[in-house]
Amino acid sequence: MNVLDWQKEVNKRKDELIKDTQNLLRIRSLLDEENATDDAPLGEGVKEALDFMLALGEKDGFTAKNVGSLAGHLEFGEGEEIVGVLCHVDVVPEGDGWTSDPFGAEIRDGKIFARGAIDDKGPTMAAYYAMKIVKELELPLSKRVRMIIGTDEESDWRCVEHYFKHEEMPSIGFAPDADFPIIYAEKGISDFDLVQTGYNEEADREVLAKVVYFQAGRRYNMVPDFAKASLVVHLEHTEVVQRYINFLKKTELEGKYYIDNGELILELQGISAHGMEPDNGKNAGILMASFLASLQLDEKACQYFQFVSQYLCDDSRGRKLGIACTDDITGDLTINVGKLSYTKENGGRLGFNVRYPVTNDMGETKNKLESLIENEHFRLENFSDANPHHVEEDDVLIQTLKKVYEQQTGEKAELLSIGGGTYARSLKSGVAFGPLFPGREDVAHQKDEYMFIEDLLKAAAIYAQAIYELANNFET
Repeated sequence: MNVLDWQKEVNKRKDELIKDTQNLLRIRSLLDEENATDDAPLGEGVKEALDFMLALGEKDGFTAKNVGSLAGHLEFGEGEEIVGVLCHVDVVPEGDGWTSDPFGAEIRDGKIFARGAIDDKGPTMAAYYAMKIVKELELPLSKRVRMIIGTDEESDWRCVEHYFKHEEMPSIGFAPDADFPIIYAEKGISDFDLVQTGYNEEADREVLAKVVYFQAGRRYNMVPDFAKASLVVHLEHTEVVQRYINFLKKTELEGKYYIDNGELILELQGISAHGMEPDNGKNAGILMASFLASLQLDEKACQYFQFVSQYLCDDSRGRKLGIACTDDITGDLTINVGKLSYTKENGGRLGFNVRYPVTNDMGETKNKLESLIENEHFRLENFSDANPHHVEEDDVLIQTLKKVYEQQTGEKAELLSIGGGTYARSLKSGVAFGPLFPGREDVAHQKDEYMFIEDLLKAAAIYAQAIYELANNFET
């Protein structure tokens, strides 16, 4: 057959691709367990986004299936084997400071702005249109093509866990949820809490202030962009306020202070970023904690804030905790403290998101950490772990995607590793493939998240050829 111009096929459908992307982005698909129902176990928002994709696929002639309202799939083609395209339609909370409505899907300067634009609704729609093009062209395939749609990727992956208990596992596939050219290795990911168990008692301790409460962060995998603390100051508020003003000047951060019912309220603005690289943001929680640690606090608060200041401030690599490690495949271990909280009644908690190299033994790392924190009056709770993922360079999947990327872009397909975790790790032979092109800023999980329309169209063309090549030529 003649060589297909995949980009031309995408451009024919440009207007509807953009419209469908905007409609999906306008759904506020956040995890909402507080208002969960049997029909929407993770909340109405994510269920609405899943239903939107399944209805769209059914309209366009795909076989659609809802799997427990946690996940679903769209499928076409015939054959025993399945090529999987693994996507998700849930998003992280929008945060503060947006220029436009985070769920308005506004187009300006050649970009679509919305939470989920790059992670992962925009890429999901690009992959959907790629499947639609291959289907509408009636190209010969030897395998089925299935888009698997998850709704809990940003939290606990209950969607894919449930899905693969009930449905077939694709023999090969990709997730459009990271970077181009090809992500062949993903770090292991552990989430857990450190919970304060006590404090060191000090006789005749002079106390300037007591911390009533402190809170920062919503998710393990996001750098907190806002922190708030309430203090009861025993002397004049002016001393603490002046210290806070000096702290804001020194750190070049924005913050507020005011009195509410006799308590001094401190607020701090940081910069959000994806937890896989905490240094791309400014952790408002850790920074606020470091300021509070400089005050003469009550014993319980002092233990908590001194721990944060001593072991977590200015160190996202775990050096101060004694768990730093690295390898040539995936690089450094990273720590994001995504949730911080303290109350005078219950003490403090810290929510950790640790991403570790493929060669690291997380069991040993956990043991080291537990040995240290025991002496600091903390214990480890709610531990979860997703193993690292690594596909060898000579795998046929990688060789096929390299060929497609190089043909479409004219650029060499370098193999990359990431700290992020994608659904690709659910498959033995699975990689993350786009949508972020080399040189583009990664704005996932940040305010004013966007995707270039040009990149949306370009990614769709790459995915279309990739789906065709994998479903037609791949030998297992």
